[in-house]
Amino acid sequence: MMELKYSEILKLNKELPKTLKSSSYTISIISNIIVHQIKEILEYLLRTEGINANVNIGDYDNIIQSSTKYKNANIVIIFWELSNILDGLQFKIELFSQDQLDKILEKTKSEIDFVFKNLKNTSLVLINRFSSIHFSSLNIKKNNFDLLADQLNQYLENKISSNIRLINVEKLIANIGLGKCLDLRYFYSSKALYTVDFFKEYAMYIKSYVMSANGKSKKALIFDCDNTLWKGILSEDGFDNIEMNPRTKDGAVFAEVQAIALAFNKQGVLIGLCSKNNHDDIDEVIKSHKDMQLRDEHITINKSNWTDKVTNLKAISKELNIGLDSLVFVDDSPFEINLIREKLPDVTVLKVPKELYNYPKMLRNINGLFYNLSYTDEDKIKIKIYKDQEKRESAKKTFNDIDDYLSSLGLKMTIFKNDETFIPRMSQMTQKTNQFNLTTKRYTEIEIQNFINDPNVIVVAFSLSDNFGDNGLTGLSIIVLDENSKSSVIDSLLMSCRIIGRNVEFTFIDFIVNMLKEKSISVIESQYIKTSKNGQVKEFYDNCFFKLDSENDSTKKYILDINKYKSKQLNYIEVINE
Repeated sequence: MMELKYSEILKLNKELPKTLKSSSYTISIISNIIVHQIKEILEYLLRTEGINANVNIGDYDNIIQSSTKYKNANIVIIFWELSNILDGLQFKIELFSQDQLDKILEKTKSEIDFVFKNLKNTSLVLINRFSSIHFSSLNIKKNNFDLLADQLNQYLENKISSNIRLINVEKLIANIGLGKCLDLRYFYSSKALYTVDFFKEYAMYIKSYVMSANGKSKKALIFDCDNTLWKGILSEDGFDNIEMNPRTKDGAVFAEVQAIALAFNKQGVLIGLCSKNNHDDIDEVIKSHKDMQLRDEHITINKSNWTDKVTNLKAISKELNIGLDSLVFVDDSPFEINLIREKLPDVTVLKVPKELYNYPKMLRNINGLFYNLSYTDEDKIKIKIYKDQEKRESAKKTFNDIDDYLSSLGLKMTIFKNDETFIPRMSQMTQKTNQFNLTTKRYTEIEIQNFINDPNVIVVAFSLSDNFGDNGLTGLSIIVLDENSKSSVIDSLLMSCRIIGRNVEFTFIDFIVNMLKEKSISVIESQYIKTSKNGQVKEFYDNCFFKLDSENDSTKKYILDINKYKSKQLNYIEVINE
């Protein structure tokens, strides 16, 4: 997008809505400066990712009132510029008395409180940190303008809640340069401080937040090996001559690349290999090479063989049970890169830069692709969870009957109702779960909190463990009650892809039905909303004896008379009700 002219973006943006079938995703921008140019830039960027973004711009310099008007948006973005808190503040502030400075500080704090109160139930709020750099970049000593920015930012840090994220605009300005970000001519004539280039950079930066909220963050980083994780070709140069030693010029680059991969891994990103090499040779490097940082415990899947990489990437997607669009693949070969882009367009493909010194920077810059709004305990143990799954699959091969295999696992489902402890994980599951997800509704932490606080809603989650290990919190349902009519609606029902195939969904729906029955609920309404990824659950409610009430191309609506429900009675799953 950065190379496109603003006029080109305007033209392309008008055509994109015709290609999008998803429901509208509303972003409202409130500001004390003029920011209208960001509307089409942000819409265009997100629409190219399949998000049907519609951006509203609030009234100029009317942040408090706009925060009430737009509080129901999916995302609210706040541009609260220090220089326009008071007209001409950037030059007047150095002449103010301490009493005047204190009054400006307290007034702005009070306004922040009002805005945050108005937006306390908004799904996601992005607010820019206050910055003095626009008019104070060359000051050697901090002046009043700098100090006010520091004080307000400290106040923001202390006041933010789980639905608010702070955006450091100074990082964006540093990336493309102050001169390219600001247009002071228009600031003085019409309070339009930023350039089109800045808004492009800003849109690219916050894209990660929107992608995560829409379940579009990446999950796995897959590397080729030769000239990608180390310098050299293993089969030609040999074990002792491949280079990733941090004390050599080229080795330092690959050592840093592996360290960055380890940092991704600690955040819950799955690391895999897809390399044309002898598997045993690669295995020896992983286990024995003194300079290799990525070891077996960090690598979730290793497809080192002589099969073509397109086939291997498909296998990786299938074995990890994640979509091809969840994969990021790094290779040094232009041939392989172009082939995968042609054959597997859903995979994000990155080429090792010709100038090796740019390689670590390239990897650091893709951090946003893997961004999650919520970071959970399950992310910390994700590799172990997948390693445990490998053991299950190995054990499965020793059984001829699937029920015998499932009975051997010692499955235990632990139920949690309205448990605030798991809000980050429950939010994350709504944002990341695509395959076993009946409605694919995405919820932020504050929205899950609001459900829990609502006496007419029950949030039910479960964790699953067996003889091989604990999968963590892996299932969720949000149920809305109408006790006056003795009816209920299943708003959401979803389950992590890593536990698919163990029939736990039927035990979960058994629990939900019995729980509602105990509350004297007689009718349950539910629906299946079709997406490109959840086709496997299209018949789920049919298989649970729900009656189909209506159907169109995208939605199937069901109704269940609780007294007519028939349980699957899966005795090999123990249910523990916390």
